[in-house]
Amino acid sequence: MNKGYKLDYQSPIGVIEIIGSEECIQSIMFVDRDLSMGHQADIPRVLRDCYNQLDEYFKGERQIFTFPYEQRGTLFQQTVWNALINIPFAETASYRDIANSLQNEKAIRAVGNANGKNKLSIIIPCHRIIGSNGSLTGYAGGLWRKKWLLNHEREIKKITL
Repeated sequence: MNKGYKLDYQSPIGVIEIIGSEECIQSIMFVDRDLSMGHQADIPRVLRDCYNQLDEYFKGERQIFTFPYEQRGTLFQQTVWNALINIPFAETASYRDIANSLQNEKAIRAVGNANGKNKLSIIIPCHRIIGSNGSLTGYAGGLWRKKWLLNHEREIKKITL
């Protein structure tokens, strides 16, 4: 069994805990605690790459992530998470949009449930999901973080146009 590793990143909107193995990232989640000082000395390159790419994202220098990751879930959850990846940077979609893209318009609640189980915040951009009426909907990291991330991406997109 592969050894698990953790690395914290201090983002402008709180600590992000990165969890992974020597091969890939398995979780990127906001945590409500202070930055951990006890990092392992043998942090694998993939975690350092994730850390650096998150830093570039928050500095407005990155829109696409290239490190390897894995997320375990049902086939339906995997399909939803793959659809989330296709939401362009600084744009939004609704649960209904995702359900329709999967040719299953009745799966709106199931899409919302799968979205809520996403453990790769920012990378699989569940923060880009909004309500059909344009309102902000649930986000595991808190709605204030979701709003910040959407505004951040919109500001970066303005600069790069």
